[in-house]
This record gives sequence, structure tokens and C-alpha cells, in this order.
Amino acid sequence: MDKIRTSQGIDHRRRHFVGAAALAVAAAQLGMIGAVGAQPAKVKLPSVKPESRTSFGPLKQVDAGLLNVGYAEAGPADGPPVLLLHGWPYDIHSFVDVAPLLAQAGYRVIVPYLRGYGPTRFLSSETLRNGQQAAVALDIIALMDSLKIKRATLAGFDWGARTANIIGAVWPERCKAMVSVSGYLIGSPSMAPLPPRAELAWWYQYYFATENGRAGYDKYRHDFAKLIWKLASPKWDFDDATFDRSAASLDNPDQVAIAIHNYRWRIGLAKGEPQYEDLDKRLAESPVITVPTITMEGDANGAPHPEPSSYAKKFSGKYEHRTIKGGIGHNLPQEAPQAFAEAVVDVTSES
Repeated sequence: MDKIRTSQGIDHRRRHFVGAAALAVAAAQLGMIGAVGAQPAKVKLPSVKPESRTSFGPLKQVDAGLLNVGYAEAGPADGPPVLLLHGWPYDIHSFVDVAPLLAQAGYRVIVPYLRGYGPTRFLSSETLRNGQQAAVALDIIALMDSLKIKRATLAGFDWGARTANIIGAVWPERCKAMVSVSGYLIGSPSMAPLPPRAELAWWYQYYFATENGRAGYDKYRHDFAKLIWKLASPKWDFDDATFDRSAASLDNPDQVAIAIHNYRWRIGLAKGEPQYEDLDKRLAESPVITVPTITMEGDANGAPHPEPSSYAKKFSGKYEHRTIKGGIGHNLPQEAPQAFAEAVVDVTSES
């Protein structure tokens, strides 16, 4: 798996995937736990129409590191673990159609709300509402520890892909394999300026650098998020119910502070915390990722994203890139859940 490949989708007549050895009953609801062993066998994922599901089962909460994390869980408790990580300004519903496919194939699927989203809360009012990449990555390590998950496949987009990249690069013993939308996203405030046209795409990052931007995002966060959704996925005809379901997670009391700090830190206008300094230095060196990885890109991604050829060498293990056609934008898991789930199964079977 060391090639760059363009895919219209996966031919289900020819392609088979790793799943559970004795999957007796498919998980009809996301929260169901099947009596399935973790031994892999060849199964085929069922077809799914995007936006065919509207909700998860009952959410769970767990104390993990600095947070009490809200998350959805699906699949057998003893299945191979997969963590699905969302981005901004989205939430766990980016994976509402992906998770049941993976659960039905025998995986234990964990879908957490990141810090500043949905029901996830800080345990202390004194903790800095820090959005820097190192802090978010360590949240996921803490969650894995709390759930007694030693090693998992990590898959995500936007902030979630960056978080997966960091864990894969710095703690490869915790990352079995990875699916990363838009490739290698580890960054540093010391990065060189981009050409003007590329910088233009980051307009909201510079808006957030101002106090008016903070106030504007706070006042109009749902309108702001909907604008980002439309710009990032210009061919995705999502309805109001789909948007409103995810936008509710932005009402978290820490959302504005976390988002503003994240983008200000990324352009060097906000300081990180001292406890992350050593990790920041390591990440600033753009470490190579050695775990098996599939990177993905939608053919209509309107958000800033690098060309696949620019990051292919950052993955030194088994590697493949897939471009998903059909007007697929930035929120690839929700717009093309079948392709995303198949990438998770494929990369896990290769590791």
C-alpha cells in the first residue's frame, strides 16, 4: 500500500474486508453490544446511503485526564477498537453512518466529543481552556487509558485527523493504524507563510485573531458554522436538520475559548502551556508517521488542504492515498461514509 490512488468508490463484488469471526447479529442501534469474538474473518460491509441515520444510541460519560468526556460507543466490547475523531465546527455526527458499519463488522467503535464540544466538560474551572494540538491529542490518550484501550485504529478529519497524526507519530505503540482525511496535518506556529491565495482561505483564522472575531463567533456561532460547512463542502446539499443536530454541540460553554485559542496558537498569537513545551518542540520537527495509514481527500474539498504528493513521504509505513469522487467535500466521513468505513477496515487489516 504505497501508491497514490484515485477511487470512484469500492466495488463490493470484488472487495472484502476484515470483521468478526462469528458475527451473529448486526447492531441495529449504535449502542448495542454484540456477542462477538474479536478474531477476524472475511466479511463484506453492507451498503449505506449517506445521512441514512439521524442519531446515536445513548451517550456515555467518563472521566479522562482533564475532562469528563461524552462519547458514543458501538459494537462488541471485545472487538478491535477504533476511535473516530471529529473536527471543527462539526461533531460526532460526522460518523453517524460510519459507526454502525464498523460495529456490524465486529469493531468496538468509540466516538468522543473533543474538548469544547457537546457534553464534554473540564473537571476543573481552573484549567486553561487550551485548544493547542498537543492538549487535544493528550485528551485522546487519557480517554484510551480510562477505557483501558492499549492500542486502537484512529480515524478522523480536520482537528481529528491532526490528533490522530500526533498520536501516530509520537506514540505509535498506541496507534495500530490510521485513516487521515487531508493527509499530514501536524503543524507549528513557526511554519513559513503561504502564498497570498492560500492564506486567503484561512480568513476566519485571522478574524479570530481579533477581539471582534471572538465576540462575533460567540454571538453568531451557528451562523458561522453553517457558513464554514457550505464553504468547505460546496456540493454537499445538507438540510437544516442535519446541520442543527451537529451545531448543538457548539453550545458547549467552552467552545468559543477552545476554538479561539486553537487558531490564535496556530498563528503564534496565543501561548501554549508549559507542560506541553517538550511535545510542541517534537511536533515542530514534523515527525514521520510509521504506522499503516490511508489518507483520503474529497474531490470537492473547499477547505484549505495540501496536495497528497506534498505529504506522502511523511508516512513511512504501509501507505495509500484515496481521492473520493462525487462532489465530496471537507466532512468526508459524513458525505461518503461507505468509503470512510472501508478505509478503516482496509488499513486495520493491513496492520
